[in-house]
Amino acid sequence: MAIHKILRRSLSSEKRSNEVPKGHFAVYVGESEKKRFVIPLSYLNNPSFQELLSQAEEEFGFHHPMGGLTIPCSEELFIDLTSHMRRE
Repeated sequence: MAIHKILRRSLSSEKRSNEVPKGHFAVYVGESEKKRFVIPLSYLNNPSFQELLSQAEEEFGFHHPMGGLTIPCSEELFIDLTSHMRRE
């Protein structure tokens, strides 16, 4: 599945590594259950992703409950958005 080449969801919590490859960053996505995704830094330049960051700032400010950047949207919406950004 191509999406797994784009987004690398981390392993289960007991095996989760905090390491993030160079040129990428981790975000937590989901409404009730948060899942960790590692995505390319280049996504930061995308206007759609910048809108998600604005929503995260409005909702969480600088306090992110997962200890990392939390994106306030469903996992499905996030995957759709990042898939679209990959094709651009």
